[in-house]
Amino acid sequence: MSLARSLAAGAALAVAFHAAQLAALVVRFEALPNFVTLHDWPGNVARILRATPALADVPAIAAEEWLLEIGFFNTSYGKGITEWSLAVLPAKLALATLAGALLAAAAGRLRALPPGACRRTGVAAAGAGTALTALTGVTVSWVACCAAPSWVVGLAVLGMGVGTAFALLPWGPWLTMAGFALLAAGVLLPAWAAQRGRG
Repeated sequence: MSLARSLAAGAALAVAFHAAQLAALVVRFEALPNFVTLHDWPGNVARILRATPALADVPAIAAEEWLLEIGFFNTSYGKGITEWSLAVLPAKLALATLAGALLAAAAGRLRALPPGACRRTGVAAAGAGTALTALTGVTVSWVACCAAPSWVVGLAVLGMGVGTAFALLPWGPWLTMAGFALLAAGVLLPAWAAQRGRG
């Protein structure tokens, strides 16, 4: 599969991934979203560039900036509160696109391998990598979890205890890196198998 086709497939999978998160929130909370907010992402990033003394800190701060928020605003409590939402962060969208592109490339290459141990190993690596990058790429917020969009909030929404979910938060970057390493293995394994003449 060409690079352009892999990236196009990755972008489509990233959009589908965000749509699936929104659908999961609607099913979980039994309410359709009632607001959409478009944030000034370029302006916010420009302000971060101007206001951050150490340029080395800019990428980490800018990565947390939102482009879009879709959620449910509950007016039952005083002036109202955002009960749940899906945040679209360009940095996370880019990672989801990259993960989707690697998955598409791995699928194309693994399909060309004859059935055998290498193909099964590649499929397992790509599948596990997809699961890890998807898990840590979740950007949902819930008022019960301080309304912070995070992958661990996704775990809490699915039923894990809030304390247990937030205890896993420091592992996020490591799980993401492991996921991308496994996806890369799914892409590279067919080339290795072809070199070795294995199926």
